[in-house]
Amino acid sequence: MVAGSIMDLLELDIRSEDSMAITMTVNGEAHALDVEPEMPLLWALRETLGLTGTKFGCGISACGACTVLMDGRAVRSCTLPMSAANGKTVTTIEGLAQDGALNKLHRVQQAWIAHQVPQCGYCQSGVIMAVAGLLAQIPKPTDDEIDAGITNICRCGTFARMRAAIHDAAEGEGVRS
Repeated sequence: MVAGSIMDLLELDIRSEDSMAITMTVNGEAHALDVEPEMPLLWALRETLGLTGTKFGCGISACGACTVLMDGRAVRSCTLPMSAANGKTVTTIEGLAQDGALNKLHRVQQAWIAHQVPQCGYCQSGVIMAVAGLLAQIPKPTDDEIDAGITNICRCGTFARMRAAIHDAAEGEGVRS
């Protein structure tokens, strides 16, 4: 037998008498979710909305695989309670491309492809979201600002390619010749 979701595996009931309506906009679409206020945003995105591009890594906000944008700023969704997302705008990796179209990828996604950044790829959605958030705050970051702003962990060690891709995305190029 193949289990459907992590909630099925853990036999968790995501609805209880403590549930409340949480309203938020995810990838441009308004949602009203009846969930417990302490439920992590990550699980609402993955299990309730079916947006599985955001990954579970550590569960303690250390690795960054769960990074999404909330009101334009990078946040770790694995420990962020739904109550903190109420009334907010959330962008996941699925919503980063313009109009969700593959031919209109975000400049960070374009740079990632051009520099062949991913190896295994597991952490990449979180890193890409963190970079998009950094560039929204600091359009042309220095190496020190990248180091301070991108604290995601990549076990494959593609940090040199990430840094080159970040600089190209900051230039709006996607590709450095």
